[in-house]
Amino acid sequence: MIYRHHIAPPRAFSQFSHDLIRHPRLSSDAVRLLTWQLSLPDGARESLSRTAERARIGACAFTRAKRQLKEEGFVHERRLQGPGGHWITQQLVSNVPLSAVEAAKILGRMPVHTPSADASPQVAPSPRIPTVGIPTPPLTDGHPKKDPGENTSHRPAEPERQPDPSSKPEPAPETSETHEPPEAARALVAALPHLSPDLRRIPRGMHDELARLVTRWLAAGHTPTAVRTHILRGLPDDGTPVHRPGGLLRYLLRDVPPALAPVPGITPASEQPAPARPSSRLAALRECEGDHVQATLFRPVGDEARCPRCLTPPSLRAAAGAAVRRT
Repeated sequence: MIYRHHIAPPRAFSQFSHDLIRHPRLSSDAVRLLTWQLSLPDGARESLSRTAERARIGACAFTRAKRQLKEEGFVHERRLQGPGGHWITQQLVSNVPLSAVEAAKILGRMPVHTPSADASPQVAPSPRIPTVGIPTPPLTDGHPKKDPGENTSHRPAEPERQPDPSSKPEPAPETSETHEPPEAARALVAALPHLSPDLRRIPRGMHDELARLVTRWLAAGHTPTAVRTHILRGLPDDGTPVHRPGGLLRYLLRDVPPALAPVPGITPASEQPAPARPSSRLAALRECEGDHVQATLFRPVGDEARCPRCLTPPSLRAAAGAAVRRT
């Protein structure tokens, strides 16, 4: 059995509804936070976060309790800009649930409280004094106050030196960066997006720079195939996505290694002569698909794939062989 004994407090008490204390969707921290706020004296401007600190409610529990009170209509908030440009957060706490319209009407009748209204004269900002002084126009007359210490007289102009006709001007060194890249380098860069899916998003603005880098490789003796092979070897092979293909190509093509010298006695495949075409007599022959010890060529009459000997029945071949032996 549970026995209850009530003694009415003589002073400093608040009345709360049983529905508020026994609310099924409010946690104990939410009920404690709400009842603490409602028990504050009139005119108190203590925020919910400060009340949670005094009530020993942690940060996570306070966030959860405040969310529950706002969902049930016991707490409403709004932000507005008050006098002086200060942004203020107004909080309304009630002992009964209020709708958003009802809370807006009540907050609209409340005076706007600004932090600057409570600031003491000692901490109030002082009037601004310009640090550079009053702007003055520049001086347009007078003499300099200090001697510059050098001869400022006008010297006679030196005669212009005539170029020596016998000496030839040295040509400026030509660099690959000052000339337009050749079409071969541009075509190679334009075909790089088809080389690998990682190179599909090369910025168009980097094509000229990449073409100049490729020109250096071609000028050093590298073939387009060697350049493409070098790029493919530099791509990640572990599935790592390439977010900046232009920067990766710039890094791969920045240093130009020396081209490998051709091995003597071995002609590159691109420079090997094309095989000679067979003569018209051999082009009309066809290899027999029959059972022969060596490859046998024959001239087909139609679409046959075997020579006349393979098409002859074995009995006729035996009779022909016996006739040859008798003769």
